Amino acid sequence: MDFTLPILPTISTSFILLSAVTIAIGWWQISKRKIEAHKKTMITAAIFALIFFIIYASRTVFIGNTSFGGPNNSKMYYTIFLVFHIILATTGAIFGIVTLLTGLKGKFQIHRKLGPITSVIWFFTAITGVVVYLLLYVFYRGGETTSVIKAILGF
Repeated sequence: MDFTLPILPTISTSFILLSAVTIAIGWWQISKRKIEAHKKTMITAAIFALIFFIIYASRTVFIGNTSFGGPNNSKMYYTIFLVFHIILATTGAIFGIVTLLTGLKGKFQIHRKLGPITSVIWFFTAITGVVVYLLLYVFYRGGETTSVIKAILGF
C-alpha cells in the first residue's frame, strides 16, 4: 500500500498545532505572572497561525482544495463537521486578532476577559482542523483537488 502525506497540508496543519501548543504555554505563563514571556509566546503563536493561514490560502488559490474522499454515506457528516470547523476557525481568528491587539495596546481589562475565551476557541479550532486533516489525508485518500466551493459542497 502506497501511503504518502501531502506536503503543504501536513506543514500547515503542523503550524496550527504549534500555535495551539504555544497558546497553552502562554496561558500557563500568564498564570505564573510571567508577563514578558507570555507576550513573546503569544506573538509566536500568532505568527504560527499566520504561517498556517498563508500556506492554506496560497494552496487554496493556486492549487485548490481537496474534496472528501471517504465513503459517500459519511460525506454529509464530514461536510457538517467541516462547516463547523470553518465557522470556529473564522471566529477564533477574529477573537485572536482582537485579543492580541488589546494585549499589545495595554487594554488589559478587555484582554483578560477575551484571552481565556479566545484560547478555548483556538484549541477547538486546532483539534477540529487536525480531524479534518486526518479525514482528508490519513483515514481516507483525499478526493479530487478542486475549487473551494466544489470541495466543500460537492458541486
